Amino acid sequence: MKHFEFRHANKPHMKALKLLVFFHILPLAAAYAQNDAFWETFPKDNGKALVNPHMGWTMHFYSNLLENYGSQLEASDTLDDFPGLSTVYLRLPWAYLEPKEGEFCWEIVDTPAQRWIEKGKKVAFRITATENWMESATPPWVFEAGAKSYKVKGVYEPEYDDPVFLEKAENFIKKMAQRYDGNPNVAFIDVGHFGMWGEGHTIFSTPTHGKSWGVGTQKRIIDIYRRHFKKTLLCISDDFAGHDSPGDRFEITDYAFSKGVTIRDDSILVQKPPRHWYHSGMAQLFWPKLPVILEHEHYAPAVQRGSWNKELLVKSVEDYHASYMSIHGWPRDVLDGNRDAIDRINMRLGYRINLEKIRWPKKIRKNEYFTIESAWKNAGVAPCYPGGYPAYTLKDEKGGIVSVLVEENLNVRNLKTASPGKAEAKTAKSKFIIARVHADAKGPHSRSCKPGKYSLYVSVGALDGTPGLELPYGDSDSNMRYKIGEITVEE
Repeated sequence: MKHFEFRHANKPHMKALKLLVFFHILPLAAAYAQNDAFWETFPKDNGKALVNPHMGWTMHFYSNLLENYGSQLEASDTLDDFPGLSTVYLRLPWAYLEPKEGEFCWEIVDTPAQRWIEKGKKVAFRITATENWMESATPPWVFEAGAKSYKVKGVYEPEYDDPVFLEKAENFIKKMAQRYDGNPNVAFIDVGHFGMWGEGHTIFSTPTHGKSWGVGTQKRIIDIYRRHFKKTLLCISDDFAGHDSPGDRFEITDYAFSKGVTIRDDSILVQKPPRHWYHSGMAQLFWPKLPVILEHEHYAPAVQRGSWNKELLVKSVEDYHASYMSIHGWPRDVLDGNRDAIDRINMRLGYRINLEKIRWPKKIRKNEYFTIESAWKNAGVAPCYPGGYPAYTLKDEKGGIVSVLVEENLNVRNLKTASPGKAEAKTAKSKFIIARVHADAKGPHSRSCKPGKYSLYVSVGALDGTPGLELPYGDSDSNMRYKIGEITVEE
């Protein structure tokens, strides 16, 4: 394991406070050891489901139909009992959001979205242009304006290369991007507007008319989304490459990856083994750089036809190195029928940053640097895409922050993934001086670290010490800092 070390500048006009630091009480530790000079503790993962950026369970509030699957929830019910739920997913026909040209109905998505945003969760979207259950998912005014279409089994599907269709679709996507691109409450946006249910395939529709859409058409749709969504994560369905075409690399998915667009697999457990999914190999290009999203089959139909398998659901997370898993059914039915599998998935889904151990000296003398040595690992299946740096925070008895010390040489984004229980820890070894101030300082800061007892917390987040990631430990200050001991400062 590699050791890192850095020093603060020791300029002549700076001085160290006369400090004696003593650490004790380890509420976060499973066990600890000591010698005459150091404490060492080994924090224990508490098994809690974590809600962090770029990972978690996505609840289908709308799954094409308005009544699937949030319609039975009270307005106050945000499924707080579903462990690991991080995102509410809103998939609707374009016709619902722009019933008349230039007249938008954002309320249909913003209303349920705000229920979860208020709880600190995210939202995600897909807007479709073809559905099998309604006559026209594309707003009829698009066809009245001259866009060509095909009628298949009572359903109108647009000519996806038609210039009028492309113009009107891009106008909508541009407007949507003005509202949601870069919005911190949005987790991801599916590239919709192509194929049945926006999944990127037309196997059930226009091929019956002798029309087969090429990769050029698919690229054109991706390009429209990318032109306007420059900040928010975009994804395409694996079915852009064929809804049942096995294989690892395809021209269209390689193109998506080159544009920074990730994939989602909409076909988990639709069929029985050995056709329980097709594209785990496809995900291998994406997951080292971009979060992979999984959507299992509608829960009730999968159970009825015998394609539902909890063990395979768990395995899909491992095989795809998935960061997101769907709740595609009545959510509490999914929870009640699969709680054991959900708990197991939550230990691996996305990333899971663990503090393996931490070691620090019992005492510090004046003008001396002291060393904190820690070891960190990622117990999840995917990288920690947002990254973050460990920080050690001292607080006084009133909860006031007295000192923040950031381990700037270890970014948890670089922690490698491995099979369960096999992740390798990376060690960081850093030197600090607490509350060093200018020699002529006379203001409040010079008194901020007066002799007394302080609590010591650990967190992971930005380089300035702002916490950003939930860790699997207790005794939190409610701001993702976790108490690991106490410090007594003596002058």
